[in-house]
Amino acid sequence: MNGGTNGGMSGGMNGSGAAASPIRVVVVDDQPLVRAGFAMVLDAQPDIEVVGEAGDGAEALALLERTTADVVVMDIRMPVMDGVEATERIGERPNPPKILVLTTFDTDNDAFAALQAGASGYLLKDVPPEDFLAAIRVVAAGDSVVAPRLTRRLLERFAGQLVPAPEPQDDDRLAVLTERERDVLELVGRGLSNSEIAARLYVAETTVKTHLGRILTKLELRDRVQAVVLAYQTGLVRPTG
Repeated sequence: MNGGTNGGMSGGMNGSGAAASPIRVVVVDDQPLVRAGFAMVLDAQPDIEVVGEAGDGAEALALLERTTADVVVMDIRMPVMDGVEATERIGERPNPPKILVLTTFDTDNDAFAALQAGASGYLLKDVPPEDFLAAIRVVAAGDSVVAPRLTRRLLERFAGQLVPAPEPQDDDRLAVLTERERDVLELVGRGLSNSEIAARLYVAETTVKTHLGRILTKLELRDRVQAVVLAYQTGLVRPTG
């Protein structure tokens, strides 16, 4: 389900023996019953705490002015301000929370727009509760919750909306990467998981994770999803359709 690591986080004891802080979640959806259902599932977990709810993107922005959150569960289609605009505006703030957007099978355009706006991934609204909880923990841990091949499917479909560089070597953003890091970024962009990249490059999976971490740091990217988008934008990966 995630982008190559499980990124799990539990509510037990941390390495120092102290209780780990709960993951603070804000739920944003224009349907009160949906918000209540998500909040009920989340609050039942010892390592997750719902710290606020909002009915649209504008309410979410106002709420986050006075409430600290680690993860925002963001609906897409909402009145006043939709989830895409809210995601983009939240991402402009210092140390923003991670955004997990919600969608359905027929709203790929919105999901892709949200990924470009800075979301760490997306889920379908009919996701099983256990997968929903796992996604919250993965996003809070800094990983994405869009499967690599699903990310590639979206990008292949909407690659025309991206503006790639004429040639990858002409894009200054890639100049900070080593040759091996460029290889890893290209394979990430092609939809390979960490284990598949490791097999392709004949290295350990932990080595791939290390390279990916350096890529994200050097390129100032939040997660794997943004790395895939950048691989297309720079021309490192070209649409195959």
